[in-house]
Amino acid sequence: MYLVVDIGGTLVKTALLDRGGKIIKKDSRPASRLNIEAFDKILFASIDDMYSEDVRGIAVSTPGAVDTDTGVIYNGGSFPFQHGVNMKAKLKERYGVTVAVENDGRCAALAELWLGSLKDKRDAIVLVLGSGVGGGILMDGKVHHGRNLLAGELSYVVEAVDAESMKATFFGGTGSAVNMIKRINKEKEVADVTDGKKAFEFINAGDAAAKQIFDVFCRSIAVQILNLQYIFDPEVFAIGGGISAQPIVTERIQQSVKELKQANPFHVADPTIVSCHYQSDANLYGALYHYLTEHERIGRN
Repeated sequence: MYLVVDIGGTLVKTALLDRGGKIIKKDSRPASRLNIEAFDKILFASIDDMYSEDVRGIAVSTPGAVDTDTGVIYNGGSFPFQHGVNMKAKLKERYGVTVAVENDGRCAALAELWLGSLKDKRDAIVLVLGSGVGGGILMDGKVHHGRNLLAGELSYVVEAVDAESMKATFFGGTGSAVNMIKRINKEKEVADVTDGKKAFEFINAGDAAAKQIFDVFCRSIAVQILNLQYIFDPEVFAIGGGISAQPIVTERIQQSVKELKQANPFHVADPTIVSCHYQSDANLYGALYHYLTEHERIGRN
C-alpha cells in the first residue's frame, strides 16, 4: 500500500491507499503556517502515525510550483517558507522509501483524469476552490506544467488593478472559498467563522445576505472560466475542493456564466462545467496516480 499526503492551506491530510485507489485509512490535522520547523513537526507526525513497513512509497500533493523530477518546491503557495525545499529528498531520507511530489491543483486534475469526471478527456481544466484557487490544466491527456512550472497557478491571476496605486486584486482572494465562508459567517454573526457547514445552511436556505456574498463569489469563478475557455478552449471544466460537494456551487457558477453571456452578447464561448467526482479527496487520489506513473510506470491517457 501507499502513504499519501495532501498538504492544504488549512489541513494536512494523510491516507493509506492501495494500488487501485481504494482508501484504507484516512486522517487529518491542522497545518502550520508559522515556519518550516512547525510545519515539519506536523508533517512528520502525520506521516509517522500512518507509516509501517507495509508502505511501498509516499506520494505528496502540495501547494507551490513543483519540479516533479527533483522534488523541489518553488514559491510555496500558502507556505512561502517551503520555497527551495526538496520534499522528495527530505522524506526519502527520513523514511527510506521512494517519494513522488506534485502540485495540489495538478493532483486534483490527475485524480479526475484517472478515475473521475475527466476520464477519457484530452483537454480539461480543474479549479480547486479552497484557501485560494488551485488549477490543473490537462492538454492532450497530460498535465501541463509550463516553462516555469506555473501553469495552473490561478491564485496569481489578476482580476483588477487600481489606476492610481497600481495595487491589484487577485483571483486567489476573490475566488477563495475559505474567504467566502468567513464573510458569510461574519455577516450572520456565527461564532466560528470557518464553519463551512453553517455558511451553506444559510446559502441553501436562500438567506439574502449569504446569497449576495455567494453570488459575488460564483461570478468571480464564472468570469475566469470564460477567460480560460478563450485561452485554452478545453472540453470541460471541473470544480473541485471541499465545497464542490454542495450541488449549489457548480449550479450557481453555471448560472453565472449564462448571466454574463446574456449581459455581454458578443461572447461566443460556451464552457461545459461539472463537479469533480472526488471533491475534497481529489488530491489524495491524484498524488497516488502521479506516484504510480513516476515509479511504477502505469500508463496515462
